[in-house]
Amino acid sequence: MSDDSIPLLPAHEVARRVRARDVSPVEVLDACMAQVERHNPALNAVVTLNHRARDEAGEIERRIARGEDVGPLAGVPVGIKDVTEVAGVRTTYGSPLFADHVPAEDAEVVRRLRAAGAVILGKTNTPEFAAGGNTFNPVFGLTRNPWNPERSAGGSTGGGAVGLATGMFALAQGTDLGGSLRIPASFCGVVGLRPSVGLVPTWPQEYAWDPVQVTGMMGRTAQDVALGLQSVAGPGEYAPLAQPVAGRDFAAAVRQADVRGQRFAYCRDIAGIGIDADVERVCRDAAFALRDAGAQVEEIQLDLSYARRPFLALRGHWFVSQLYPHLDRIDQFGVNVANNVRAGLKVTPTELAEAEVTRKRIWDQFRALFRTFHHLLTPTMAVPPFPVEENFPRTVGGREMETYVDWIAPTFVLSMTGLPVASVPAGLDGAGMPVGLQIVAPPQGEERALATAGIVQRMRPLSRPPILSGGG
Repeated sequence: MSDDSIPLLPAHEVARRVRARDVSPVEVLDACMAQVERHNPALNAVVTLNHRARDEAGEIERRIARGEDVGPLAGVPVGIKDVTEVAGVRTTYGSPLFADHVPAEDAEVVRRLRAAGAVILGKTNTPEFAAGGNTFNPVFGLTRNPWNPERSAGGSTGGGAVGLATGMFALAQGTDLGGSLRIPASFCGVVGLRPSVGLVPTWPQEYAWDPVQVTGMMGRTAQDVALGLQSVAGPGEYAPLAQPVAGRDFAAAVRQADVRGQRFAYCRDIAGIGIDADVERVCRDAAFALRDAGAQVEEIQLDLSYARRPFLALRGHWFVSQLYPHLDRIDQFGVNVANNVRAGLKVTPTELAEAEVTRKRIWDQFRALFRTFHHLLTPTMAVPPFPVEENFPRTVGGREMETYVDWIAPTFVLSMTGLPVASVPAGLDGAGMPVGLQIVAPPQGEERALATAGIVQRMRPLSRPPILSGGG
């Protein structure tokens, strides 16, 4: 097998070939490392390499030679977001306060990836403490979009999305508070899934009973995300929130996907902030193309704009809770983090109560929707990727944004639901930039979201970023 063909193989195909001894884990890692060397200087997706990665790949190779079952992710290189601990590997959280921090133990999700046979290639770039929809920080700088390096890769799992799109690794781990797995998936043309709260343990973290942020996976295909999710989902000893996993097979759901007879609701602007016409066109075409697969698709009006302000209260409370041990150093945080913490310190009990009542309202609204429809489809982003030097876009569809995070309202209002939400590439806009479509599934419906994402990918396959063919 040509080394050039390895980096962009689907993760499930890498694992199959490694188990069959058609290719070794070391060969796979070396091929992906070549992609890092080739593209990372221009894009800045990987910020710290795992210096033991080649030894770890060699150990998997030896175990396979001994006839051992090394797990479903046999030899698959994975990028870990730089807010997630990897033992012995610098983990900075994108903050100068932790620029030299080296954890002593793996986060639970990293332990599970290793147990499944994955090779941790390194850490991927993130905004400081994952605060923001554009990936940059004072430690490592900007991450650029592989489809156009002058554009944002999205955030906060921006390094993970860029590394996937360019073959630096086959799976990426990330987190999602207000859209951090879905925004960069949309901007970079990959698949991201925000799972139900508690499906994947988020440990260690200060906010143990966190009801909003989740840990999840990104991949180039829905089947790869399903394979990664299968490897990391399930209750954890240290995580108090959990979802059932017994008898669930996420990968099988994607392989067996069939939407014939299912009813899909499409809403163009769930957050009431407006939407770029070209972005909406791509999403509409992808949504209604499901009719060709035997589904029923109906456009509906769904107004979740009332959840925007309550989410900001929850977001502020989250930052104060997560960074509580460091509140005495608030002036040393970057502007996005510091402003979020300061806003959180001003949140009143009444505002938090309003936020929880709003979550109940939105939960009831979706319960009613799912009595009629199997899924909700809606654009992931209201805007195309914007200039990478900008913190955030000032306008959406010609309308001025109220806050610096208002432009990501199409993702964060859905975070309020606690439901599984996937972002899948729907196509390219007129400028040749990827556009993502969100798929919202009922409670514990990760299989259904990923299955639909797989069908969308089969019906609307995406080309590769121009940078891979020497363009861009």
